[in-house]
Amino acid sequence: MLGPVILAASRSDRMRRMISAAPVTKSVVDRFIPGESVDDVVPVIKELTGKGLFMTMDVVGEDITTPEQAGAARDAYLELIGRLGELELGARAEMSVKLSMFGQALPGGHELALANVRPVVEAAAAIGTTVTLDAEDHTTLDSMFAIHDELRKDFPQTGCVIQSYLFRTEKDARRLAANGSRVRLVKGAYKEPAEVAYQQKHEIDRAYVRILKILMEGAGYPMIGSHDPRLISIAQELAHRARRKPDEYEFQMLYGIRSDEHLRLAAEGHRMRVYTAYGTDWYGYFMRRLAEKPANLRFFARSMITKG
Repeated sequence: MLGPVILAASRSDRMRRMISAAPVTKSVVDRFIPGESVDDVVPVIKELTGKGLFMTMDVVGEDITTPEQAGAARDAYLELIGRLGELELGARAEMSVKLSMFGQALPGGHELALANVRPVVEAAAAIGTTVTLDAEDHTTLDSMFAIHDELRKDFPQTGCVIQSYLFRTEKDARRLAANGSRVRLVKGAYKEPAEVAYQQKHEIDRAYVRILKILMEGAGYPMIGSHDPRLISIAQELAHRARRKPDEYEFQMLYGIRSDEHLRLAAEGHRMRVYTAYGTDWYGYFMRRLAEKPANLRFFARSMITKG
């Protein structure tokens, strides 16, 4: 019930100022976002990849209002890719990007976002890795899928994200599974109207299983984005039924959430990728993490009470 309220707060400048000013906030945010710069996150990348985990890196920030800011977002990813190349970690770490950061919502945004993301995809390919286009709210998806299709002409390994709470996603999954692309399936973390999205958890979970079955039985590479033990178990069973080898799908979980499970799955031979965000514009990302899972909100509230 609190999820929609928290998502609304993620768009409130007043709530942003209040939460940012709270003395406890930084210590709590650090659980989910390990730093603000490339220098901050390099030790984390080394540590986690050294434990047999894979990474997908997200430079946080969505409130882009000028083409210059979009260009700066592109350059931030290019800096990250350059550092990963120097460390020879291209095989262990990929990038996740939100096209809103690259100017998608600006005038001429579709073309601007494509122009900004292409050099990031090119640079990633040059060090042996790839890029996944994150899904945002439903109004952005047609543009995202069109950019995904365009990028895959030259870089077929480019991935995208689909969200089980949207009614359209089963149709999207069938197209993508037949197309051989890398597809991350998540439940969804944006406030969407009842006209386009399921509103109840049990409906979203059932849709997740239906869509995951489509992906597992298709020709693509499924990426299971979930911390739900039941869905992880179902994913393993569906992979077994589809006769997929361990390197033909992967699990993805967020940095700071169920870290022991990351290591357990990796130890069992699964490919386990940790979605790790960093950057100064952390507020929207942080609030969606609170909205996704009541335990995250309880953790934040308990910290506020203890240290407030």
